Amino acid sequence: MITKKRLLASAALAILGVWSLSQAAGQGGIAPASPTPKFGASLDGVAAVETPQALPALPAAIRARADALFADDVGQTRALLVLRDGEPIYERYAAGFGPESKLISWSMAKSITAVLTGFLVADGQLSLDGPAPVAAWQRSGDPRGAITLRNLLHMSSGLEHVENGDPVWQGDTVAMLFGSGAGDMAGFAEAKPAAAQPGEVFNYSSATSVILSDILADTLTPSENPDARRDAMRDFIGGRLVEPLGMTSLTPEYDAHGTMIGGSIMHATARDYAKFGEFLRNHGVVNGQRLLPETWMRFMLTPSANDAGYGGHIWLNRRRPAGITPALWPDRGPNDLFACIGHQGQYIIVSPSQRLTIVRLGVTSDDQFPALRRHLADLTAAL
Repeated sequence: MITKKRLLASAALAILGVWSLSQAAGQGGIAPASPTPKFGASLDGVAAVETPQALPALPAAIRARADALFADDVGQTRALLVLRDGEPIYERYAAGFGPESKLISWSMAKSITAVLTGFLVADGQLSLDGPAPVAAWQRSGDPRGAITLRNLLHMSSGLEHVENGDPVWQGDTVAMLFGSGAGDMAGFAEAKPAAAQPGEVFNYSSATSVILSDILADTLTPSENPDARRDAMRDFIGGRLVEPLGMTSLTPEYDAHGTMIGGSIMHATARDYAKFGEFLRNHGVVNGQRLLPETWMRFMLTPSANDAGYGGHIWLNRRRPAGITPALWPDRGPNDLFACIGHQGQYIIVSPSQRLTIVRLGVTSDDQFPALRRHLADLTAAL
């Protein structure tokens, strides 16, 4: 008998697949460089597409490391772009994808949300260490009233949250994105009770990033009208991030309440994700103009107290607590290397000491992640 839970899980997984493929094909009038495969079609054995852009010749050993990321053991790499000193030195796409294909960010969106938060902190409209302005937490005696933006950005709010359920439908993230919480994701996330003191434990949570998105919208407009909230966020993102960086393809998604889904669902081309990586590599400076304070960049790139592999909504190339799989490769890569990382193997890797930004987008299963990390570490080392 098919149960309601199984139907929910199947629906969630189907939505994930359709959403990812449709966005990779380039919604919003941006078409892929070549015809997109039909939904469900296999790309096995289909040659990847080299970019038409003329690039400098790479040593054979480096090219081999990059090409290895299109091997079967990492799943499907849909886009791989490598920049040195801000200039592309390697760019390749899977069949059906190209430079204008918008691909889903998944949790890389968290780092974009952190930068947007930094703008409002720099403007004096939010406080990093003051109580987070969430109305539901302000009742007298509510322990959640002590949660700060720093706690949220470090994934140490203390709120109860299960990121990945086993089975999948028992996770809070699926419930928030596709189940009972989908209509008002921030309301769902902010209603969670306290399970620990703020700052006490690290608990990776996409819901936490949605809470930050809600705080951003509430700061930008007093309106509860969903259209007004979306418009306020779009104008803010356009003026502070999209236009200055030239990230014209960046497309965040919003829930029915008008809250940006800042923890998991944005879309952009590989080239525009690389622009964001370059922005971080240059510590918030674009074309000689500082947009984000150096103090905020230092905050984002400083290890959090409960997990040295995580900073302010960004992953660091540091050792994590015993028994936890490293997110990057601390035994091999530079200490200053960091990354935005998303579900199914989305990466914006930044290595300031090597003057590198690497974008990898695709679909990788859990059992393929060790190979993907190894190939990315090999490429970074070769460069």
